Amino acid sequence: MVSGGTDVLVELQRGIKLTQTLIDITALDALKYVRREGDEIAIGGLATHNDVLASRDARDRALSLYQACAEVGAPQIRTRGTLAGNLVTASPANDTIAPLVALGASVVLRSERGERTVDIAEFFTGFRTTVMAPDELLVEIRVRATRPDERSIFLKLGLRRAQAISVIALAAGVALESDGRVQCARIAIGCVAPTIVRVPEAEAFLAGKKLDDATIALAATIASGEVRPIADVRGSAEYRKETVAVYVIEALERMRDGKQAENLPREPVLLDTGERSAGAPAFAGTIDATINGQPRQLEGAATKTLLNALRENAGLTGAKEGCAEGECGACTVWIDGAAVMSCLVPAPQIHGKSVTTIEGLAEGEHLHPLQQAYIDNAAVQCGFCIPGMLMAGAKGLQEFPSATLEQHQQAISGNLCRCTGYRKILDAMISCNDTAAVARAGRPKA
Repeated sequence: MVSGGTDVLVELQRGIKLTQTLIDITALDALKYVRREGDEIAIGGLATHNDVLASRDARDRALSLYQACAEVGAPQIRTRGTLAGNLVTASPANDTIAPLVALGASVVLRSERGERTVDIAEFFTGFRTTVMAPDELLVEIRVRATRPDERSIFLKLGLRRAQAISVIALAAGVALESDGRVQCARIAIGCVAPTIVRVPEAEAFLAGKKLDDATIALAATIASGEVRPIADVRGSAEYRKETVAVYVIEALERMRDGKQAENLPREPVLLDTGERSAGAPAFAGTIDATINGQPRQLEGAATKTLLNALRENAGLTGAKEGCAEGECGACTVWIDGAAVMSCLVPAPQIHGKSVTTIEGLAEGEHLHPLQQAYIDNAAVQCGFCIPGMLMAGAKGLQEFPSATLEQHQQAISGNLCRCTGYRKILDAMISCNDTAAVARAGRPKA
């Protein structure tokens, strides 16, 4: 079964997981939600990372999970990638697992045999393995909403600001008494073992103590001593061990000082302006979609990625393949108003939907304001990355017509350019701020 497909498509193309059939479950709208239910936040099995970022309840009552979702991949990945998928792939580097462990979440699994709820601590059995049976579907994640006396935080060390696999991922939570003493603490750490691990000795040490500098430093030393980190290309075991101590200190200090949400954007860049097609006819092997405002039928594309279908079947070669892994953003297009990496989308998932590519960004002979700004600011060198840059940047401007520099940077954080220093690209984006045409840019649906 496939929804976002951001991991499955990569594994299929690498030959890691081979299958003749993918069952598309994206039409199960009943599983796409983030909502408050009493003392819990319920997250449907098809809820994306963007859905969490759009939730005020998640931001206010599950901050560490919210922060982790903001760190996943890049905006074009977060429009499609689901929390359930992050859990099912079960990598200790997956950003959302550590906060779910620290928050004491549970998952609901369903099959024809019935439904069962599994505590998150019991869900993972090893590296990329879980307790799920082959016929089960993860239909819901349940997170206990934090109380006013509780604080949580997520910290990640990556080798770049976006599209980074964690070197260390740490989620922590504390409940504080009125006098500042720790009632209880939970610390979960990723990328140090085959699964996410807790540090029970450090947690027990913190109970009943005030978070003064000496206590925090000693807790960090204890936590560092509890882990037995792995070594890989992203960091040595010794480096990870030292980093655990540093991050425990930062997490506890920020929660003590009430700065756990420091530097969190008030409005995250989603690259999704929320247009949705009415519905799709039954799929019989030929893809029917509206592409750049025109109805198109793509025959023989059912087993392809959207990128290859656009280039080979629709004759639209503007979107480029730079990596085929969702790492470079050169293949960015819009599906129903959301920017996506087309190399990670099974082509049949556009059946009944509206797609905009770089060829459809202009209105006839009139360039999109951002296209003209690229020309005016000389923001092009080899040009290979530019279609994806424009599609991400234009969607960001639709979302935030008066974007800050930071928002512009977030909008193109999933796009790599090998030629420039990005300065002229950002100059072009900034020059489009408050351009009246930007808010209505994008070809309307037929």
